[in-house]
Amino acid sequence: MNAAHFHLLVNHFPIILPIVGLLVLIAGLLMRAAVIQRTALAILIAGALFTVPAFVSGEGAEEIVEHLPEVGHDIIHEHEEIAETFALLSYALGILAMVALWANYTQKEWAKWTHYGILLVGLFVLYFAQKTGTSGGEIRHTEIRKQNKEAQKDGQKKTEKAEEQHDDD
Repeated sequence: MNAAHFHLLVNHFPIILPIVGLLVLIAGLLMRAAVIQRTALAILIAGALFTVPAFVSGEGAEEIVEHLPEVGHDIIHEHEEIAETFALLSYALGILAMVALWANYTQKEWAKWTHYGILLVGLFVLYFAQKTGTSGGEIRHTEIRKQNKEAQKDGQKKTEKAEEQHDDD
């Protein structure tokens, strides 16, 4: 297994776990169940922990794919920049979840408010998770790249114009 393969194996966890964690946290808040809330916080902490191997393995994956003809340095650099921001936010969410878990276990008065804060920060993290995942997918999946979408729109317009001309004849 090389670094690119390892990166592909672990890079989905930091994106999926916050989604699951936030959904479980919402369920825990709605049901007023401390055990479900704690489970959600543990899932969010796991998401932050999985960010470490995903982020660290990115450098090795870059070394492998940057020499492929259909992969440009610009697209890798864009992914790397977004991933750095996402990693920092993911770590912050994990630290907030640890504080909230401690507050929940020790039954602090303000523990409930940390959960609402985590929901807000979590939504922000999910935005960057989506951007990171999409930019990473664009490295090898040329069909989802921005310039390809624009080319597809142009091609669609040309096809529609050709069909209109054909109908007029």
